[in-house]
Amino acid sequence: MQKENLFTKSGIPSKKAKVNYFTGKIAAKDISAKIKPSTEKIYHVTFKNGARTKLHFHDAGQTLIVTKGKGSLVMYKKIGTGTKNFKIKKLESMNLSKGDCVHIPAKRLHTHGSTKKNEDFAHVAINSFPKKKSEPKTIWYESDFKTIVTEQLP
Repeated sequence: MQKENLFTKSGIPSKKAKVNYFTGKIAAKDISAKIKPSTEKIYHVTFKNGARTKLHFHDAGQTLIVTKGKGSLVMYKKIGTGTKNFKIKKLESMNLSKGDCVHIPAKRLHTHGSTKKNEDFAHVAINSFPKKKSEPKTIWYESDFKTIVTEQLP
């Protein structure tokens, strides 16, 4: 009698990340393209040599699960009413290391990535759908990471 194979194993496709959304080199794997979940998008992202995301927010929550290295998550507050050019204030900075799990609420400005130039940092990012069958959106900004946002990125 032939044994039934209960597991399937295959590679996860790479996702071409928009380089202008990061401060350095990253590699992304699109887990959701393989498993096709209906309530979130899931990526495994590796940040090389101190790379990090630019300032951004998600229209629904995001959960990060650290799989490698040392990194940080920095939360910001928007000051003023502008939508493309406005001031920001750093609210909180959190160190992240392998095994950490953190949830970022919807519409919270933040950045995350590596804190070491000679060590990769990696995490699984789970971006929740804002509504059933409604793909999550991320809004990206160019900023100085200190006080000002100069433009919304396409």
